This record gives sequence, C-alpha cells and structure tokens, in this order.
Amino acid sequence: MMKNINLNHNSGLFTLVLRLVVGWTYFSAFWRRTILAPKLDPEFAGYIGKKFNHFLPNALGIQPFIEYLVEHPEALWLHMLIFTIIEGLVGLCLMFGAFTRLMSIGVMALAMGILLGSGWIGTTCLDEWQIGVLGIAAGFVLFLTGSSTYSIDHYWLQQQVKFTQTKYFAWLGSGDFPLNIKLLPKFVLVGSLVILAITLSTNQIFHGGLWGKLHNKSVKPKLEISQAKINQENLSFEVYRTEGVDVYGSWLIKVELLNTENKIVMAYKQEDLAQLSSHQIKNKYVAKVKPGKHSLVIPLGAKAVLSFTNKKFKQLPKGNYQLKLTDISGASWSQKVLKN
Repeated sequence: MMKNINLNHNSGLFTLVLRLVVGWTYFSAFWRRTILAPKLDPEFAGYIGKKFNHFLPNALGIQPFIEYLVEHPEALWLHMLIFTIIEGLVGLCLMFGAFTRLMSIGVMALAMGILLGSGWIGTTCLDEWQIGVLGIAAGFVLFLTGSSTYSIDHYWLQQQVKFTQTKYFAWLGSGDFPLNIKLLPKFVLVGSLVILAITLSTNQIFHGGLWGKLHNKSVKPKLEISQAKINQENLSFEVYRTEGVDVYGSWLIKVELLNTENKIVMAYKQEDLAQLSSHQIKNKYVAKVKPGKHSLVIPLGAKAVLSFTNKKFKQLPKGNYQLKLTDISGASWSQKVLKN
C-alpha cells in the first residue's frame, strides 16, 4: 500500500523550484554588475547608480532617501555596493538552502525596496511592480516552508549540528515552523492579507489598476519646469524629467520664449541645444542632462538648471512671458516667466 506523503516534512521540498528561481533572480543582479559588466563603475554608461536615479521622480515613501543618495555620489556608490553584495548573498544562500527563512526575509525586504522605488516603471507589462509584489509573496511562502531535501539546512539538521538544536534555528533556517499549530492558520491568513493589501494599494497608486483611469508613467516623457527667470542678459530655469521610458532620454529640440501675444521673441533650436557648453548646465543628480548629437538629452530622473545668455534678453520689455520646451516626440511643456 502506498504511504501518504508527509506534507509538513515535504513543504520545503515542494518549493525547491521557487527557491532556486527566486534565488537566481537576486544572485544574478550581483553576477551582472560584477562579472558580466562593470555596472558598479560610476564612469560606466550602465552604472547602476544612474538606474537608481531613474526611480526618484515617482518613488513611494522613500524619495528623500533616494534623493540624498543621488545628490551624494560617494554615498550612492557605497550603497549600491552594499546592496549588490546583499542581493548576491541572499540569492546564493537561498539557492543552496542555507538559513532559508532568514534569506526569505531578505527577499521580502529587497522586493519591497524594488516595489516602493520602481513599482511605477514598466513600459509594457508593469514589470517592476510585478517583480516587487511577486518577490514579497514568494519570500513569504519560503519563510513558511523553509528548505527540505537538497538544502544545506537539511544537511545540518540531518547531521544534528549543534546550532540547529537551538530554538532560533527554526526561525532562521528550516524545519517545522516554530509556531503553535492553533496560531499558524491565523499567521498565514494575516500575512497573506497584508501582502494582498500591499499589492492592491500599490497597483492603484502607481497605475490606477483598481478604479479610475489606468495610467502608465513610463510611456511618454514629461518635463517639469521651475525657477524660470530672466535676469539682465540671462534666461535660466530648472528642468526635471519625471516620466517616460527609463532606458533612454527625452530629446529636447526647442527652447522658446513667447510674449503675451504668443509670438516667439527668442528661440534655441536643436542645433543650439546640441552645442550647449558645460557651464550652461548645472546638474543636480548622477543622471545628467547633457548635449547629444542632435538635441539636449534629458534622462529619466535628471534635474538641472539651464542657462542661456543673450543681450536680447536685457532689451525685452518688462512683463510676463512664456517659456516653452519641446521634445522630439512633439510633446511640449510651458512655464510663465516674469521679467522685472
């Protein structure tokens, strides 16, 4: 007669594929940044700190922390290094099943960071949001099951290694879940509902996925203009790219100043913008606004003060003007400017 399978003992075995795949997704981040490409090098085009800068405009709850880091390149680099090492350690330990429950907590924390920072990014399938919420859910499942056969935890338990006999190992490693059997269903229910609430709320906040109009801030570029002023012979303003695809910039091809009759009194075309000098661009973050071959390139999350000097600005009559920026896509953004 076939014996019934012991589900309590084998739950960690049934989640082996989840452990391996989730573990690789985190270890692969370490592998990509250190072995396959020098993504921790601030001079490298694919520097991970610049991608971190892309998260800033619409991050949820952690914007001040991200802004501090992108304003302080040395602190950003150190954070990226530590973050990468943690991802590598968590992923590797999870794949090998060493301290599985502790590593699953690491997975949930890392996934929550991804969710809050970049859950709004994703041009086609809300990919960053999905990675975040699925990572949290997978981490919770692995916390409940731990590891069984084909894991270092299991080997340690079989060998009765001394530290596995302590009450703490069941919380940090594997083995029977260390909670009273009467409390376990409530623990699972509460944890599942909390994760579901996080999933639904972030889906609504980032994408309008529950009610109202669906929106995706990764599809079209958006620039915010502030601190626009005309001072003697100088026009200056701050530009901040807050939306659009994260893998390439917004291409600014026109900067125009219009009077109250909507007539252009000053214009800089794409050839002019492509030749802006470094002293005309004062970047604030690691993602930098810079001249491209045919336009001014503004990466996602970049913020800079742009300055234009011309004697004609001094000759303009006092009053209200309109500053207009135009992207190569045809999108444009305007801001009022007062000349005193």
